[in-house]
Amino acid sequence: MYLSDLALDDFRSYDELVLALEPGANAFIGPNGQGKTNLVEAVGYLSTFSSHRVAADAALVRQGSTGAVVRAKVIRGGRPSVVELEIVAGQANRARLNRSPVRTREVLGLVRTVLFAPEDLELVKGDPGTRRRFLDDLATLLSPRLAGVRAEYEKVLRQRVALLKSAGAAARRGSKPDLSTLDVWDGQLAAAGAQLTNARARLVGQLRPYVAQAYERVSSAASGARIDYRASIDSADGVPDPGPELLGGTGAPADEAREQAAERETALLDESAVRERLIEAMARVREKELERGVALVGPHRDELALTLGTLPARGFASHGESWSYALALKIGSYELLRDDEAFGEDGEPILILDDVFAELDTSRRARLAEMVAGAQQVLITAAVAEDVPEALQGARFSVNAGVVNRD
Repeated sequence: MYLSDLALDDFRSYDELVLALEPGANAFIGPNGQGKTNLVEAVGYLSTFSSHRVAADAALVRQGSTGAVVRAKVIRGGRPSVVELEIVAGQANRARLNRSPVRTREVLGLVRTVLFAPEDLELVKGDPGTRRRFLDDLATLLSPRLAGVRAEYEKVLRQRVALLKSAGAAARRGSKPDLSTLDVWDGQLAAAGAQLTNARARLVGQLRPYVAQAYERVSSAASGARIDYRASIDSADGVPDPGPELLGGTGAPADEAREQAAERETALLDESAVRERLIEAMARVREKELERGVALVGPHRDELALTLGTLPARGFASHGESWSYALALKIGSYELLRDDEAFGEDGEPILILDDVFAELDTSRRARLAEMVAGAQQVLITAAVAEDVPEALQGARFSVNAGVVNRD
């Protein structure tokens, strides 16, 4: 898969842009603040309907405009398709496929990308929410129907939290709240939450060997990198268990602890059982939820645990190890998608490296370039041409004040 053409209207800093791309490496070179990242952000948006830089779509629309359009011709298996998304501030997106209007979910997943940017260091050093979003975005690329599940879960969660707050406030005033409606929301949250938990746990099992191998290749060291899914329903208070192997030796030996973690993760693959466990867990912590006005169990409280050896990567990994781990997560994702038989032949995702090489030391830069040099299409941004390794020589574009020229 690769993009042969990209067109932007009123997207970020671009009022109008038409650009022809090539298979293989495409490097966009120019000083910071000139529009390089805006280009690759647009491609990433076609893939996930979200930005790696901002949470709200309104920021993607050029100032003074009411909407933006991202249009691309994607070549898959030698067959071209034109995918178009219209981003309208404050309204739902509109989509077109081969010039015909379609529902947005019908184009989700037609363009698949894996984007690595300096912000991805937060996958290792940041809060659990960053890692949960990483899992959900990747799971949605593998199974686009999950987008609807995610939206349903978020909607029900908001409504349930609002009810918890109002019921808790009534109880503090001395009134006896009617909790029958809360039981209904518990069931709906458990139904969507079980699907989301199941998809994440299944993905972690698939992704784990890819991440371990990628870390070893990136760091040129014995891997020791392992990812595990920690579910809030496995704990008494809604806080995911970090695992005995992460407690400084106070629990079971590491091998035994990892076997226990694997057993808990396997149990999450039974969707109906997870649904029942979620309902039981919500009943168990209901009093605390009413007191605090928050939902204490569910996928929104789960964690993707990253370990190096027997220690958590967050807080213990060095800066270089953290970079290697973040790279391993993204390269592992790329290789998992590339091997996804459900997408068919020529389903290799587009790899986007946004201002990455300047952040890496010489050895990691060379190893990353070697790993991705054979990709069907790589989009690279860099401030100076010297940051792009020789192994990724290909089409070069200069970007200056929003003007893109082929060198």
